[in-house]
Amino acid sequence: MTAQAQASPPHQGTIAIVEDDPGIRDLVQALLTREGFDVLAFESSAGLEETVLARLDCLILDLMLPGEDGLDICRRLRVQLPRLPILIVTAKDDPIDRIIGLEIGADDYLAKPFNKRELLARLRSIIRRTRDIDTAVGEEAGDNFRFDGWLLRLGPRDLTNPVGEPVSLTTSEFDLLHALLLHPRRVLSRELLIDWTRGGHANPVDRVIDVQMSRLRRKLGDDPRDPAMIRTVRGDGYLFAPGVTRS
Repeated sequence: MTAQAQASPPHQGTIAIVEDDPGIRDLVQALLTREGFDVLAFESSAGLEETVLARLDCLILDLMLPGEDGLDICRRLRVQLPRLPILIVTAKDDPIDRIIGLEIGADDYLAKPFNKRELLARLRSIIRRTRDIDTAVGEEAGDNFRFDGWLLRLGPRDLTNPVGEPVSLTTSEFDLLHALLLHPRRVLSRELLIDWTRGGHANPVDRVIDVQMSRLRRKLGDDPRDPAMIRTVRGDGYLFAPGVTRS
C-alpha cells in the first residue's frame, strides 16, 4: 500500500454542490474531496436528476443561481424529497433571505464568505443527525409516540395526524419534534434545542430554532399566534404541553 493510499480519508458520504461561481464551486469541491466526500458539482439545477438526488447525503445550495434560484429549488425538493438534508449558502447579508430558506425547509444556512472549518462542521453535523435518526430507527423500530391523537413512529420515520393522514417532516423538523416528545411538559431552552438538534452549530441569538419551530407548529395545526401544543416560555424557551405516551 502506498503512502498516498494510507493517507486517504475514509469515505464520508456523497455531496452535491449547486453554485454558479466557478471559483467557489471548485474550492468547495476540492475541500470536500480532500476530506473524503464524493462530490458532484453543478452550476444550476439542471444536473439535479432523480438518480443524482437519490445518492446524496446532503445538498449544498447557493441562493443566487441562473434560471431556477435556490429558494425555488429548495421548495421543489421539499415536496419531492422531504428528508434530503439541504444546506443553503448565500452571499446576501439580509437575514430575511436566510429565514425564508429555513421556512421553506432548508436544514441549515451559511453566509458567504464562510470559513472552511465552519462549512465542514455544519455539513458533518447535518449528515450525522440524519444518520443518527436512521440508526435509532434500526434500534427502536417499535418506538411510537402518541400525543393528542397524533402518532410519530420512529421505525418508518413518519407522522400521522388525528384523522390518519400522513404529514411530511424534514430531517430538522423530525429532530425537533423528537426532542420535544422525549421531554414533554418541560421547558427546553433554545440553546439546548440547538445542541440536541443541530450539534451546537448555530448561534443561540439567531432565529434558526424559532423559524423551524414555526414550521413545525403549522404542520401540527398549532396556531403560531396562540400556540397550545408547543408553548413559548418567554425568556426561557419552549414547552411541549400535551401528554405523551410511548409504545
